[in-house]
Order: sequence, then structure tokens, then C-alpha cells
Amino acid sequence: MSDNIFFKNQGPFSLSEIIKITSIDKSLNTNSNHVVQNFNSINQASATDITFLHSNKYAEEAKSTKAYACITRNELIKFLPKNCLPLISNNVLLDTAKVAELFYPDSTVDLPNMNLKPIEQIYNGSCGINSLVGSNVLIGNGTVIGSNTIIEDDVIIGDNCIIGSNVMIKKTIIESDVHILDNAIIGKKGFGFMPKNNSNFRYPHIGYVLIKKKSEIGAASTIDRGSFSITIIGENTYLDNQVHIAHNVKIGKNCIIAGQVGIAGSSVLGDNVMIGGQAGISGHLKIGNNVQIGGASGVIKNIPDNSKVMGYPAKDIRKFIKENKFHD
Repeated sequence: MSDNIFFKNQGPFSLSEIIKITSIDKSLNTNSNHVVQNFNSINQASATDITFLHSNKYAEEAKSTKAYACITRNELIKFLPKNCLPLISNNVLLDTAKVAELFYPDSTVDLPNMNLKPIEQIYNGSCGINSLVGSNVLIGNGTVIGSNTIIEDDVIIGDNCIIGSNVMIKKTIIESDVHILDNAIIGKKGFGFMPKNNSNFRYPHIGYVLIKKKSEIGAASTIDRGSFSITIIGENTYLDNQVHIAHNVKIGKNCIIAGQVGIAGSSVLGDNVMIGGQAGISGHLKIGNNVQIGGASGVIKNIPDNSKVMGYPAKDIRKFIKENKFHD
């Protein structure tokens, strides 16, 4: 990612160095000495970056990418602009993970921070006991922090926030007037890996979490940082207790998400979305504005604006009620 304050880019690397560690076709007619500056997502990559395309779901983003090169499959080349060099791979996601790890080797495992210090050394505001912070942490005026909370390196917290006790925050930017309740975990790496020869290759997570102003994160909720983009909680969005937001999810403003909801990776929710308790949303979906999802529903396809759905698979609520005639 560009301007990544949480991970240090170890590049640049030559194209030959990149191809060497992957299954990318070695016979490609490429300038192997060309230097690649960074790894980035397809919509954020610059003309000096390498990116990836593994699904036609991202065809529109691919058409306008500025990336110098793209790891992809033969059938997806047609979506890339002429200025983008296609690098044909037998396993796009595994090769993408290897290249991302090359640039960001510290992004696959969340090692415990052994250099934490008492929060009182950097913050004079209201704090409980035994809370610790890492390096370069910024905490705004009027923010209150509970006991036994850990805030790791480079985290930014805005003004007038309330951070509960036993909270873990890493790789995160929090705007002003945000409430994070007890036992929440924000910014950990997501659940991403590729099975390989009876083992699992961990997927790099070089993104972070952005929580916009006036939001609330419920107790014991978990928000994973992005893999190759940002996980976003929109302004004035409220999460109930025990909610899980997976990597790269983007939630709009004024949303209400009840307890034990799970949203799988890379799904995008619009504004004013309401989700009942214990509902689940599959990955890489688009949920429109003003959508209402009934409790315990399972969403497995995109939902257009202003819809009300319920059931598994989630369907129009009127159809669901008609098909499930409830009796006293």
C-alpha cells in the first residue's frame, strides 16, 4: 500500500527476483531487470507497482489500473490495460502472497510487541491501571482509556474517544468521538492462508483498520485489518457485542449491526444498513444502501439498495414470510 505507516516496504525488487520465487511463466518476454517499487492492490497501484487479478469480479477495477505488472491468469488478461504487463501464474493467490511477503515480510505473523511502555509515559489524560503503548502512538485530547489495554506501534486515536478495558489495538487509525468497548480486538491480521503441500502459507496483511468518527465497537468484537486494502467502519456506525468484521470489509455510515454478526472478507456495505443478530454475510459481496437484513439470515449474493431480506439464503422478506407461515 502507498503511504503505509504500519509496515516498511523492503523493495524495490527486480522483475527477475519476483518471478524467481513464484510459478509465473519464466518464458514471458519481459524486461527482467525492470525495478518494481511496491506491491499494491489493483485500484491503488501506481506505474511502478506490481498487483494481482484473480477474479473477473474485479474486471472494472482492472481496466483502469495504473500498475506496471499484474499477476493473473490467461483468461483475465483481456481486462488489463495495454500499459500493464500480464504475468501468467498457475496459482495467482499463492504467488500474490509470496510477492507481498517479499515486499512486506513482517505482515504475515503478528508477533507480540515486547517493547511496550506504561501509557502514562506518553499520555496525561484519563487512564486506568496497567495499560501499555508502543512507539509513535498518538492519542487525542479528552480520550479516556481503561485498564489492561494495549495500544501498539503507530496507532492513532482521535479526540474524545472512550477505549474500554482489556482492549487490543494495532495497525489502526481511530477518528474522534469513537467508543470501543471492553475486550475488543482491533487491527489483528485476518484469517487468510493458502493450503500448500500439507501445510498452510499465511497470507500477508499489509493493510490497516480505519474507524471513522462517532462510531461504536461493541464488547468482545473483532475487526481484522486489510490484507491489501483498508478495513473501514463508517461514520456513526454501531457494532453490537461479539461482531466479527473480516479483512478488507468496508462498512458505510449510519449502519447498525447487532450481536454475533459475521461479515466475511472484502464485502462492501453501503450507508444506513441494518443487520439483525447472528446474521452472516459471505465474502466479496456488495450490500446496497438502506438494506435491512433479518436476524440469523445468510447472505450469499449481492443485495440492491432499499431491500429487506431474511432467511437462508437471504431473500425478499415478503417472500420469506409467505414461504414460512408462522403460527402461534
